[in-house]
Amino acid sequence: MQQRTVGFIGAGNMTQSIIRGLVASGYPADAIIASNRSEGKLNALNADLGIQITTDNNDVLRQSDVVVLSVKPQMMADMLSACDASLVSDDMVFMSIAAGLPLQRLAEMLPAAQKWVRAMPNTPSAVGLGMTGLYGNPHVTQADQALCNELMSAVGETLWVENEAQIDGVIAAAGSSPAYFFLFLEAMQAEAEKMGFSHQQARVLVQQAMRGAAEMVMQNPDTEISTLRTNVMSKGGTTAEAVNTFIAGGLPELVSKSMQAAVTRAQQMSKQL
Repeated sequence: MQQRTVGFIGAGNMTQSIIRGLVASGYPADAIIASNRSEGKLNALNADLGIQITTDNNDVLRQSDVVVLSVKPQMMADMLSACDASLVSDDMVFMSIAAGLPLQRLAEMLPAAQKWVRAMPNTPSAVGLGMTGLYGNPHVTQADQALCNELMSAVGETLWVENEAQIDGVIAAAGSSPAYFFLFLEAMQAEAEKMGFSHQQARVLVQQAMRGAAEMVMQNPDTEISTLRTNVMSKGGTTAEAVNTFIAGGLPELVSKSMQAAVTRAQQMSKQL
């Protein structure tokens, strides 16, 4: 990765995941600085990883080439308005991981900044298996994109989208989707318990099946997911009976409706913030 100082404003779970991924991938801890209103999370990061810490957001601006904004969307405007705009240079890249805030709104909050990137990571970033969608404004260069890409690659895979509206699609397909899978697994675990398995036995059954299925998808990138599914099914067998029941119950349509609901909510949030 290019040797540039990376700053984080906000030290929540996602920030901590990214920083831990960066350090684990070999990025120098002394080239990372994080700010937060409270010192508890900062002290833990400093003790564990040796990064620079501060409670003053302007310290981050003074030292950073890339600034990752990781505060709640409803707090973003107040936070940026309190920053010293004179510390912002045209070369600095600002990357927001706050959902629902479009680039135009972010630029209005901090007019001094020229280069803006929206990033939408998901919670599996905490275990290095995240999926992050990225989009930058026209001021973001290819070198800037490469830096942001490597930054988020420290915690998983990345995808640059062609237009900002697709970030809402990233939210529906990846940002929110771990919760979809968890809900499905909850239902499977509950039914397995009704079949007589203990809570822990049911958990092991469904989580290992999920892990194995996901790994089969990853190890067969040229095989359509529908083909992987049909390969498990034999005509008139148990799997076919279960899958056909899902289809008859409207599962594909329900998934579509739910993902569109996520997109609609993201669009609503962008108008409210």
